Amino acid sequence: MQIIKEYVEENRQRFLHELFELLRFQSVSADPKYKDEVLKTADFVADKLKNSGANHVEVCPTEGYPIVYGEKIIDSSLPTVLVYGHYDVQPPDPIELWETPPFEPTLRDGKIYARGACDDKGQFYMHVKAFELMVHTNTLPCNIKFMIEGEEEVGSDNLGKFVAQNKERLKADVVLISDTSMISMENPSIETGLRGLAYMEVEVQGPIKDLHSGVYGGAVANPATILCQMIASLHDEHNHITIPGFYDGVINLSEEERKSLNDAPFDLEEYKKELSIDDVWGEAGYSTIERTGIRPTLEVNGIWGGYTGPGAKTVLPAKANAKISMRLVPGQDWRKISELFKNHFESIAPKSVKVKVIAHHGGTPYVTPTNSIAFKAAYKAIKDSFGKEPVPTRGGGSIPIVALFEEELGIKTVLMGFGLDSDSLHSPNEKYDVFNYYKGIETIPLFHKYFAEMSK
Repeated sequence: MQIIKEYVEENRQRFLHELFELLRFQSVSADPKYKDEVLKTADFVADKLKNSGANHVEVCPTEGYPIVYGEKIIDSSLPTVLVYGHYDVQPPDPIELWETPPFEPTLRDGKIYARGACDDKGQFYMHVKAFELMVHTNTLPCNIKFMIEGEEEVGSDNLGKFVAQNKERLKADVVLISDTSMISMENPSIETGLRGLAYMEVEVQGPIKDLHSGVYGGAVANPATILCQMIASLHDEHNHITIPGFYDGVINLSEEERKSLNDAPFDLEEYKKELSIDDVWGEAGYSTIERTGIRPTLEVNGIWGGYTGPGAKTVLPAKANAKISMRLVPGQDWRKISELFKNHFESIAPKSVKVKVIAHHGGTPYVTPTNSIAFKAAYKAIKDSFGKEPVPTRGGGSIPIVALFEEELGIKTVLMGFGLDSDSLHSPNEKYDVFNYYKGIETIPLFHKYFAEMSK
């Protein structure tokens, strides 16, 4: 442990400088105007893997953005860890809500503010620097492979093809991912599962063009009004999702498992204060922890239609649109849920409008076994690094590719994240604590050490 702390301390400023360089790349995969920036980011990651000690690095083209692959095989008889991360980020909008520019990383009160600071540049780059540490101190105890992609934020469509076509190259004993969070640095935790995802877009079309709201209002259906009514009907008075068949197959936790989950440190009043809300909201009969970890949800991610510019323009819009995501739990298949949503949404549309539903992408829920060698190694690494046993939790987010790793490669995944729920992922003023960044670099080598020892 001492050699780890010394190396981190000696290279502290350089590690931070390199992360800032990475954060300046505007690697937004959802918007084609950022294409050149995304490609430059891939090249940067490849260079840093080489500089850190990988003996084979390749920027692998796909039909979309490239996957950066790197490896260091020190002994084929030793276990191999496959590190996964993503270098693409969410769009920075709305720009006006950022206190400082989203792609000019800024340090304030010990926190790094930038798009991608936590999700996932700051977190995957910890692994690159931890790898460098182990190589340069001659303490690398196992083989390491890296697979860093550029399309996680848009569904990882091409990563699935890459994995299927490169099974031998990606052969490993476990996948290690830091794209999740902890309860806090005072209460370290380790996620044992992720929710799945079904992401949809809907369009409600009324008249052929925008109409004068005085001349036609009250006689012609307003698509914006109809869309709001349709969306509102997707939850009942108990905030239960009303799509027929939506809950079929959902695997419910036992009362003992629910109690264990709710034993995790959580201050509801602090939670509300932090978000500036007067009360929480969600499915009746479940706690906030359960609502965000073990229950499926349906949320509107964006809605638009009609005139939204300055001043007034009295129109009845020709169409209205919304983007809707559903987080899924074990027992739900995102393809089936997408189809159920489409059929239901089309069925509740009045004849006065036409509805179009597009399924964008999705992912399967995942639960990692807590009795595996890899999980035990992660648990021990966090315990030794933080001086406290980590609390097992369920993550509310999704990493669509995790279930595919098990399906295609036959290996489990360990979710060892160092972010916080308060890091404003996907929101303005995303941040990552400098302490968390360095703590991750210190903890990751311990995982490799214990995983190699326990695998003997």
